[in-house]
Amino acid sequence: MSSIILGYDPETLRERVDLVEVGHRLAELGDLRSRDALCEKAWLLKVGGNLDDALDTANEAYRLARFTGDRRSLQRPRMIRAQVLQYLGRYEEALTDLTACIEEAHTHEWHHHEAFGLQHRGKVYFDQGDDERAVADFAEALRLRKEFAAPQDQVASSEFALETAKRRLEHNVVPLF
Repeated sequence: MSSIILGYDPETLRERVDLVEVGHRLAELGDLRSRDALCEKAWLLKVGGNLDDALDTANEAYRLARFTGDRRSLQRPRMIRAQVLQYLGRYEEALTDLTACIEEAHTHEWHHHEAFGLQHRGKVYFDQGDDERAVADFAEALRLRKEFAAPQDQVASSEFALETAKRRLEHNVVPLF
């Protein structure tokens, strides 16, 4: 996915992607129906702007995980579905799913899942203009990613999101006097 992601938009924190590569990867995945393939397709459709199909595919991945996997295997499909809900402006639903995933991941010490959930819940808060909560979630995601040796691109993503949210928070602070 690193060749697909070109960076992150500093106004929205959304991925900037190579749409040609998105199309190529979707074609490669073709009709694959595994949970992992469906999750990747949902993400690709989301970043490609095809939100209705992304939601359908994310829901399909979630249903498949519910029937064929354990609780841990539900994390990724549920979080991807929450990302699509965020893009659709359905923030409360996205927050509900992400918070449930974060709490379960924390309980079971699935640190990478917890960090992923925090990162994306922070993006929902950021979209809603709740910069204080966004900063808190990004900071915790960054801490977990560093502590548990997440890949460098994930650490960099958390650093970028945290700095962007802090900058926006500082600019929006109104002096009391």
